Amino acid sequence: MKTRKYPLGKQDFPKLRNEGFVYIDKTYYALEMAELGGSYFLSKPRRFGKSLFLSTLESIF
Repeated sequence: MKTRKYPLGKQDFPKLRNEGFVYIDKTYYALEMAELGGSYFLSKPRRFGKSLFLSTLESIF
């Protein structure tokens, strides 16, 4: 069984995907937000993936 790396402190979406880190795919939500339009306030506690989600959006567009 292959050991998977956890992306502790990683905030770069392309790097996570290319280097084999564990990643929970949230692109469906990103695309849904983009299609619906409008303004969004991303409220999450510290260290809960806000920067990574923004990096995901950057990669999509």
